[in-house]
Amino acid sequence: MESMLSGACNASTAVDGSAPDSEFRLLQPIWDLRKGHEDVLSSSLFPIVTSLVFYVLCVLPFMILDMYGKNWKWIQKYKIQTDMEVTWTQIRLAVNLTAWNHALYILPVTIAQFVWTPSTALPRLAPAVFEFVWQQYLALAIFDAEYALWHVVHHKVRFLYRHVHSIHHHFSSPSSWVTEYLHPWELISIGVFTTTSPWWFSAHPMTQWSFLLLSIVISVDDHCGYDLPLLPHRWLPFWGGSIHHDMHHHKPLTNFQPFFTWWDRLFGSFCPGKRAGGYKPKTLVEWEKVPRIHETEFGCADSQRNHLNNNNNNKQL
Repeated sequence: MESMLSGACNASTAVDGSAPDSEFRLLQPIWDLRKGHEDVLSSSLFPIVTSLVFYVLCVLPFMILDMYGKNWKWIQKYKIQTDMEVTWTQIRLAVNLTAWNHALYILPVTIAQFVWTPSTALPRLAPAVFEFVWQQYLALAIFDAEYALWHVVHHKVRFLYRHVHSIHHHFSSPSSWVTEYLHPWELISIGVFTTTSPWWFSAHPMTQWSFLLLSIVISVDDHCGYDLPLLPHRWLPFWGGSIHHDMHHHKPLTNFQPFFTWWDRLFGSFCPGKRAGGYKPKTLVEWEKVPRIHETEFGCADSQRNHLNNNNNNKQL
C-alpha cells in the first residue's frame, strides 16, 4: 500500500495551550525530543523526506534476503511463492520506475508544498496514548476502505486497468521493491489517501507522522513475499498481510483490500493465501474447488481460461 505524498501533514491540529503544565502524558518524553528542531519538524518537507528515507530502509533488508539469501534455508522456508525467484532485472525495473516517479511527480509537489504550504503547528503536549493508538488504527481502516474501492474500480474498468493499475501487476510474484512499482496516478492516489486519513480526527502531528511510517511498514510487508513468524496476519483477526496481498498478485480477482480482510469477506472477493513454503491450507484447497468464471483485464480467470483452451484444442483436432 507507499505514501510519498504525505507532506501535507499540517491539517488542523488542536493546540493545547490551555492544558495545565502539570498534565501527564506518557509519550511526552518522546515528543520533547522535538525541542531545538522545531524548524525542521514543522517544515512541509519533513514528512515527505522522512517517508522516502524510511521506505528505502524498510525495503533493503528484504532485497538482501531475496538476492543474497537464496541459499539460506532458514529464511527461504518462509517464502510464499517458492517457484518464483527475484532477479536483479526486476529490482532495476522497480527502482528505476520508483526513482522516475519521484523525480518527475513527487519532487515538483514537494517544492510546491515547501513554497506555499504553511509550517505545521507543533503543540506543546504529546498525544495521549489511547488517542495515539486508536486514531492510527481508524486511519488504517479509512485508508483501507478508500484504496479497496479505488482498487476494485481500477480492476473492473478496462481503461483504468490497462493504462494505470496493470503496471503494478507486471509482477505476479511481488517483492519489496514492487511496493511502489506504480503508475503516477496510483502513487498520487495512495499519497492522498495516506495523508488525509488522519485528518478525520485532527490528529496530533506525532500521530500523523507515526501513521505515515506505519503505513509504509505494512505496505512493504504486503509485498515482501515472505510469511514470516510473528507478522500480524498470524495472530491479528481480519489482518491481510503478505499472504493476503501475495494471493492478489497471483489471483488478481481476489483480495482487493491492502490491510484488512473484512470487506473482501463481505463482498466475496476473499481468497485464503498460501503460507510459508508455498503450503496451501485447507481453506485455500476448498476455495479452489469452487468454479469461478469471470472476465477481467487479465483475460479470463483460471477456470474459464482452461475451459477455453480445451475448446480450442478440440477444434484444432
